Parts: sequence; C-alpha cells; structure tokens
Amino acid sequence: QVQLVESGGGSVQAGGSLKLSCTGSEPTFKSRCMGWFRQAPGKERERVATIDPNASTDYSDSAKDRFTISRDNAKNALFLQMNSLKSEDTAIYYCAATRSWYGGSWCRAASETDFGYWGQGTQVTVSS
Repeated sequence: QVQLVESGGGSVQAGGSLKLSCTGSEPTFKSRCMGWFRQAPGKERERVATIDPNASTDYSDSAKDRFTISRDNAKNALFLQMNSLKSEDTAIYYCAATRSWYGGSWCRAASETDFGYWGQGTQVTVSS
C-alpha cells in the first residue's frame, strides 16, 4: 500500500511563494507517475501538474510559468514550487501517484482515476 504525506502548506500573501513536499512510503515511488491536484471550496478537484518517472512534466494553464513540479526518486519525494501566488490558488493541495506507468506520454494523458494513491492534502491560503 502506497502512503503519501504532504507538507509545506500554509498562508501567504498574493505574490508570495510556497513549496509543497510529498513523501512516499515505498521504493516503487520512482516507477510511478506523480501529480499535484487541488480542490478549492465549492469546486471540483483539478489537476495542477504531473511528472513521470523520466521527469517529463505537464502543467495546467493556471500553473504554467508559475509552478514547478519536481521529484527526488532517491528520497521518494515530490515537490511543487509555487511562485507568484494568487488568491485563486487557495485550495487544498493533494499529492497523488498512479498505480502503474506505461511509458511515453502516458502520464500526461492519465486520468484522475489512474491516480490510485492520494495523500491527505495540505491547505494553501493566499490572501490578497
């Protein structure tokens, strides 16, 4: 069973930065697609960014140019550096991992249901 634990959330003023971290519990972490998702109050959960085992990344339009996803497979760790934060970035941020990876651009096309393992979430609040 894969366990994911997020940290690094908090409150920040608009324009500020935060770095989220996620730690996985088992060595197959490095073989999985990883992603950050978020859910704002009253809204559906949305994909923010994904990274595959080869460190190929993909971003939502809202995250592009402001957020950077990265991973450290040696430490079973996933990161999300968030810069130029806006009030609309306020949400609970979730780390997620897929059950498998099939190579190529599969991670980029993976649906939310392909991400079978989820962390408990960490709150990010951006005040204007």
